[in-house]
Amino acid sequence: MQELATEIQVPLSLPKTSEDPELLRIRHSMSHVMAMAVQNLFPAAKVTIGPWTETGFYYDFDNPAPFTEADLKAIKKEMAKIIGRRLPLQRIEVTRAEAQAKIIANNEPYKLEILAGLQEPITIYTLGETWWDLCAGPHVENTGQLNAKAFELESVAGSYWRGDEKRAQLQRIYGTAWASAEQLAEYQRRKQEALRRDHRRIGKDLELFSIEDEAGAGLVFWHPRGARMRLLIEDYWRAAHFDAGYELLYTPHVADINLWKTSGHLDFYSESMFGPMQVDEREYQLKPMNCPFHVLTYANKLRSYRELPIRWAELGTVYRYERPGVMHGLMRVRGFTQDDAHIFCLPEQIGDEILKILDLTELILSTFDFTKYEINLSTRPLKSIGEDAAWELATNGLIEALNRKGWSYKIDEGGGAFYGPKIDLKIEDAIGRMWQCSTIQLDFNLPERFNLEYVAADGSRKQPIMIHRAIFGSLERFFGIMTENYAGDFPFWLAPEQLRLLPVTDEVMVYAETLQAELQSNGVRCTIDRSGERLAKLIRNGEQQKIPILAVIGSKEAEQNSLSLRSRRQGDMGTILKQDLLKAAKEANQLRRPDLTP
Repeated sequence: MQELATEIQVPLSLPKTSEDPELLRIRHSMSHVMAMAVQNLFPAAKVTIGPWTETGFYYDFDNPAPFTEADLKAIKKEMAKIIGRRLPLQRIEVTRAEAQAKIIANNEPYKLEILAGLQEPITIYTLGETWWDLCAGPHVENTGQLNAKAFELESVAGSYWRGDEKRAQLQRIYGTAWASAEQLAEYQRRKQEALRRDHRRIGKDLELFSIEDEAGAGLVFWHPRGARMRLLIEDYWRAAHFDAGYELLYTPHVADINLWKTSGHLDFYSESMFGPMQVDEREYQLKPMNCPFHVLTYANKLRSYRELPIRWAELGTVYRYERPGVMHGLMRVRGFTQDDAHIFCLPEQIGDEILKILDLTELILSTFDFTKYEINLSTRPLKSIGEDAAWELATNGLIEALNRKGWSYKIDEGGGAFYGPKIDLKIEDAIGRMWQCSTIQLDFNLPERFNLEYVAADGSRKQPIMIHRAIFGSLERFFGIMTENYAGDFPFWLAPEQLRLLPVTDEVMVYAETLQAELQSNGVRCTIDRSGERLAKLIRNGEQQKIPILAVIGSKEAEQNSLSLRSRRQGDMGTILKQDLLKAAKEANQLRRPDLTP
């Protein structure tokens, strides 16, 4: 029999727009081509803005009628015609008066508002002889440089002018464009893979969680299987923090509104907070953050420099108002649990503490098979508080820690919070998507607002350095990211149901029940399929529910005190004695292995 050799197919690289100047010009130009095509087909449509995104582009339109799927096909066909005409894209500088006259002549009211916010020089880009838009570029030289086989119009969504729900409702057409048809095909393959991995579908299929409309939008109900997984994650998180020298806190879910005034949240964050509630002639507010509670705990007594650093962590549930249109499964919810930690330290301890945070972050994320990271260091913005010397000390501490860790990073100039510089870490999942998770922030604001102090070695009172830190970001969001990364095929140590016993006949049920009890007493999450279905159906059901290990029990296995194992990750594992299975399962759980290795 002739053997067929197959080559390993390496997926095409799909750069982001911000990383590829050519792709930036392609997508920026393609958005103009789309807008021109829309106005060719729908003359009453008004254009607003049309920026690029990291995977494509979009344009917002004010059109009298909703765009349909048939309209998208027609628009795409018109775009192909425009590309084929090789129309030039030319940059022209104009005066404000000239731009205003052109806008009024074209009856484009949204462009007048855009023009009012522009500074000199004002530039427009023409597309052919008839179409133009206010734009700073860059673009390709002519539409012939765009690949008519490497773009797609993806969807239509609602939007609001300037993102304001009180202003005009618009229609947003999303598109994607690439340098080659092969890149487009790879992008579409990844989109399909993302749909297969959607945590909302998997969460429902595997009965992990739900969001019940009767209770309210954005509020998560953890079902027994999902709750079991959450407990495993929390227990591991706590153990890792104890090992790293942290102590745990539990703090209230509400506080007097004056606390939020002191912390500044009521001034800077009120739009994301739920309204106050009146209790005993005092106003209380649900907490959107845990940090003021940790600050109050620190301020409960005067601290000595000998006590620092103090490391406190909390799995604290917070509540934030999210607009109805942005909530998405576990990724954006209104009630979620942050894995917060706050470190109070001396200025000279910054570098060491940041390095320890980076080490702990790597340990925890790698346990869930996230090993590829993108690091950003954000520096002082124009509007900020604190002395120059403090900012320099803090920023240098972050840089020192990153260099000692050996991690490469990008600098986001001016991207820090107003209260201090920060490190943000994104994780890459199994299909190449990047997710913002971990953050480390230095804070000069809260220690000052709450007059935090410690007694220095010379007896003077000084202000401690405060470090905010989260690794998961929130348990809910991380659970969603993790579910999509594994596509619901969770590793053995984390699976809510690790092993399912499949008794072939009723005669072996007693042996199955005895075995189940012994496995459960040894920490194995084990069930028995009592449905009475044929073996092939039992196996198929277990595979569909992504059970890591299926154990077939027949009369032979009952006589030999053994099981026939089938692993989702390793395939047929053959027959194994009961005592060997118990040992392997115990080791897999203790070492958090992805599979069972007898």
